[in-house]
Amino acid sequence: MPAHNAITPDKLTRLIGLPGSPRIIDLRDAPSEAIPGSRYPDSKDPTRWGRHGDTIVVDADGRGAAVSAAAILRSEGISAEVLEGGFAAWADAGLPTVSFAHLPRRHEDGGTWWVTRSRPKVDRIACPWLIRRFVDPEARFLFVAPAEVLTVAAQQQAEPFDIADERVFWSHRGELCTFDLMVEAFGLGAHAPLVRLAAIVRGADTDRCDLVPEAAGLLAISLGLSRIHSDDHAQLEAGMAVYDALYRWCRDAQAEKHDWSSHQPARGKVSA
Repeated sequence: MPAHNAITPDKLTRLIGLPGSPRIIDLRDAPSEAIPGSRYPDSKDPTRWGRHGDTIVVDADGRGAAVSAAAILRSEGISAEVLEGGFAAWADAGLPTVSFAHLPRRHEDGGTWWVTRSRPKVDRIACPWLIRRFVDPEARFLFVAPAEVLTVAAQQQAEPFDIADERVFWSHRGELCTFDLMVEAFGLGAHAPLVRLAAIVRGADTDRCDLVPEAAGLLAISLGLSRIHSDDHAQLEAGMAVYDALYRWCRDAQAEKHDWSSHQPARGKVSA
């Protein structure tokens, strides 16, 4: 049983990567890897972190600054817990971590900035979803004309992605799409649900819908969204829900089947 006002790594791992995930505040200095979805406050004063929902505070071992920070947040009326055992316990349990080896520098607003081609379809929605859910919840995405991507990248110190240029790190590699590269480069290649999702994205994005059955469905939904939304950011927000659902299916819903009789009451029984 976890200590009072603490959450175990096993329980927290079931909450990451979801739209309703708790805010995870990492207090360690310049970590090279972290729990997916972690945030890094500019101020050491928890009262300046803003008012949010459920918060998990992480330090190295669960006995340091996280304890007092969580207590201060609770005094502000914010539900806050400490990760039991800190990041060390998370890493020792072999749970998913994000590597920052290829993470762009953060801007003054606290987030990384990224730029890609306008009118996204598959990869250019899947990659922002991955970044916001697992790498940097504060990330900002810029959509511009293809010929302007590198110019805007240089002007705004934004990281270019999913563009066919040998100078761009985040792009297709052989048969792999940009989403595949991000999963691997951010150290998430051992997280089975993302590996399953990557196959769906790859099939939909590279005209190989025979890779997995779900690829054709993702392609159809993606093309439909691109016709519904003329604004790229509105399309991104709508697409986030699509990838949230696919990720959750990849994580724990593959075994569930559905047909006309799947949810009918048992014969001879009347539903209440």
